[in-house]
Amino acid sequence: MKSEKKKSKIASTGKDRVFYIVCGLIMVVLTLMVLYPVIYVISASFSNADRIVAGKVWLWPVDINLDAYKLLFSYDQLWTGYANTIFYTVTGTLINLGVTLICAYPMARKNLMGRGPLMMFFSFTMLFSGGMIPNYILVKSLGMLNTRWAMLLPGAMSIYNMIVARTFIQSNIPDEMLEAAQIDGCNDFQFFFRMVLPLSKAIIAVLALWYGVSHWNSYFNAFLYLKDRELYPLQIFLKDILVQSESITVSEDDYTSVGMLSEHISVAIRYCMIVVSTVPLFCVYPFVSKHFQKGVMVGSVKG
Repeated sequence: MKSEKKKSKIASTGKDRVFYIVCGLIMVVLTLMVLYPVIYVISASFSNADRIVAGKVWLWPVDINLDAYKLLFSYDQLWTGYANTIFYTVTGTLINLGVTLICAYPMARKNLMGRGPLMMFFSFTMLFSGGMIPNYILVKSLGMLNTRWAMLLPGAMSIYNMIVARTFIQSNIPDEMLEAAQIDGCNDFQFFFRMVLPLSKAIIAVLALWYGVSHWNSYFNAFLYLKDRELYPLQIFLKDILVQSESITVSEDDYTSVGMLSEHISVAIRYCMIVVSTVPLFCVYPFVSKHFQKGVMVGSVKG
């Protein structure tokens, strides 16, 4: 009997090793599939435009050339767009988090009067919306047209994100904690700011990343609501730079002052714009990713 148990244990151990090896290989393949496009874009942004067009850039930069970056950064309003986008992202994310969490907390309370009808009202807006023209008329009627508020207040709360936050609060902050706090004289406002928010760092980090990426990539509202170029986000200026670079037409033998064929400038600038517009997100993500695990709640409730 003991020998049979040992054999079965060895067999199961061997199967486990094979399983882990296969899973590891799959993860390596998936990682390479995701990582290679990023490496290629970065390498192409530092390569000569002619080499990119010729298809000679595969992994590492070929004939390193920074002229495309020089052209991109020589555009004065690029920095204006950067400053506006950072403002819209930071301020808009703070507004989004405030509105979402303030709404999610009462919706997580089971004793909230009219909780069911309110949830149906919120869910209805996920299926039906007024459309572009009614939204434009609303923004204009509120006097937010061609102002920064037009980029911040419309869509201040995502219903999906509110439901995610509500579910997190329901699952991780028990009613017993609220009852114990109320016995000690804590009201709902104190409980929300002193207990709920500190224990919801994980979901706050996730929502901040979702909202932040949405604001960083937002450009359509700027097309609709903004006319002053001083208010434009980065993406609008990047589009203008790309259009201007594509409009340059010079003979093939004529080199520009920056040392590359003019007809290939737009190809190099395209990759540079991807790098310039995504580097801030890559820098922020490592500080947020550690909060993605739900284990932040471990030990918060005793007994």
